[in-house]
Amino acid sequence: MNQSMFIVWRESVEALLVIGILQAWTSQQGLGNRLVKYLWAGVMLGLLLSGLLAVLILFAGEAMSGSASEWFQAVLALIASLLMVQMVGWMHRNGRTLKFDLRRHADNHLARRGGLGLLLLAMLAVSREGSETVVFLYGAGARLRGPQLGLFAVGGVMGLVLSALTLALLHSSRRFISWQRFFAISEVVLLMLGAALLVSGTERIGGQLLVLDFPEQVYSIVGEALWDSSTLLNDSHGLGGFLASFAGYRATPSGLTLLVWVGYWLVVGGWLRQQTADNLPCPT
Repeated sequence: MNQSMFIVWRESVEALLVIGILQAWTSQQGLGNRLVKYLWAGVMLGLLLSGLLAVLILFAGEAMSGSASEWFQAVLALIASLLMVQMVGWMHRNGRTLKFDLRRHADNHLARRGGLGLLLLAMLAVSREGSETVVFLYGAGARLRGPQLGLFAVGGVMGLVLSALTLALLHSSRRFISWQRFFAISEVVLLMLGAALLVSGTERIGGQLLVLDFPEQVYSIVGEALWDSSTLLNDSHGLGGFLASFAGYRATPSGLTLLVWVGYWLVVGGWLRQQTADNLPCPT
């Protein structure tokens, strides 16, 4: 529930922010009323494309069974993890100039294709956020069944409500939190979720490797727990369960899980430091 709520909240805020910027831009144009129709047509088409992707993914998952289904869900979880890291990197590079870039792209599309250009820009922006949401949610909720799946869906609805409240708060007052701080906090949580999805995908792959004919050393790395900290922090409920779903914590991690989790943070940390260094202004 917490995962779906955050994913939908974060992605909806970004999508609504993009729509708000484009709507403000259309109000400043001479043909503002007509352009608004193109803008919302693009939004609806973007949502339709995202919904189509969701149907295709669900259909593919249901059509597969056994080992094929496990591999499919593992790959989707790994893709979702990679997309989360890519999103954080994109915000590092473009967050400060997002409003300017969107307005510039809108000007270019309007000059080249008129209202259809604005429709295309809105469609691409919304479908990008929607497609990422679909992949993230499938990667996070693929293992859930019954009541857990229902709570996962409720979390998604709560995320939509929270996104509207967040935008209202950010627009009405910056005394509590600024856009820059909001994105910084959400980026940290996205990276934590990326680690959780990576661990989930890795464990699915490890489960499939255990049924193959490998040397005993491979089985020990993939299947045997290095330690058991469940008496101190159980990963099935409470704080441990929260950390498991949001950061990939495991009370009984295998060597493969630990290696992947530590490697993720080392690689992502180094990459983000490089991104930050590249974005610093050159000394004069």
